[in-house]
Amino acid sequence: MLRSIFVRQPLLLVLGVCLLASPEARHQPLLVQAGPWTGSSALPVPAQDGGQRAARQRQIAPVCSDADWLTRPERDETEQPEKVLDALKIPEGAAVADVGAGVGYFTWRLAKRVGPKGRVIAEDLQPKMLELLEENLKKRNVTNVELVLGTRDDPRLPEGALDLALLVDVYHELSEPEAMMRHIRRALKPGGRLVLIEYRKEDPSIPILPLHKMSVAEARAEIEPLGFKFQQALEFLPMQHILIFTSKPASKQAVSACCLPVLSGAAPGISAERLPAPFPLRRAA
Repeated sequence: MLRSIFVRQPLLLVLGVCLLASPEARHQPLLVQAGPWTGSSALPVPAQDGGQRAARQRQIAPVCSDADWLTRPERDETEQPEKVLDALKIPEGAAVADVGAGVGYFTWRLAKRVGPKGRVIAEDLQPKMLELLEENLKKRNVTNVELVLGTRDDPRLPEGALDLALLVDVYHELSEPEAMMRHIRRALKPGGRLVLIEYRKEDPSIPILPLHKMSVAEARAEIEPLGFKFQQALEFLPMQHILIFTSKPASKQAVSACCLPVLSGAAPGISAERLPAPFPLRRAA
């Protein structure tokens, strides 16, 4: 989702979630730089965008930017994407966003579910990931996906347009989660769903670095104060929670001018002018 922060520094040797990207890599150390420590306050603290931070007692994880990890062969077995989408019951014609879409592992599957009358927005802030995603869509002849280059605190989604926003192994890596969640809430229709898929921190036997795991309690403590209602946790995956929230109506006073609907642009509700050059909004052809 975020720009790569993998660096070669001897003092920052940690075993990252991308370590399992290939058979050779499974036995090799990965050097990464951890994200910023935000403290362990039990009370909300001001966010950079002027809002409030939910109570957080975790360190933000480093970001995986390894495309091989995202397309590892065993991922189908452990993450069961079709079973996940079956459980979410996404109707044909729905509008959904794949936030932190990477190379599009879930994107093209979502596109099949919503059909030609539906809409999928695939967001990432790594241009290289979006390039790979576009290639994957073309290979599969998927045409109902829009690509959006986001920023670290704004996924640049159209306001009030989405039935569902999906974040797969993404939320724990967001460097500005409060700002991102506020934008996502504004992009959801009333009662729209936010779905987080995260590795279970409650289970120490899962071979993933703790920084890349979240407990249900942690997720609820951070998400619910930001205008979401917890609905349920699905626990049929071998290693991950599926956490489902619904959006509450956003306060009119909380909507800034920069978040008002765009009346013109490259696609309905999205303006290419809002995207930094040289990577404009593109619709996969």
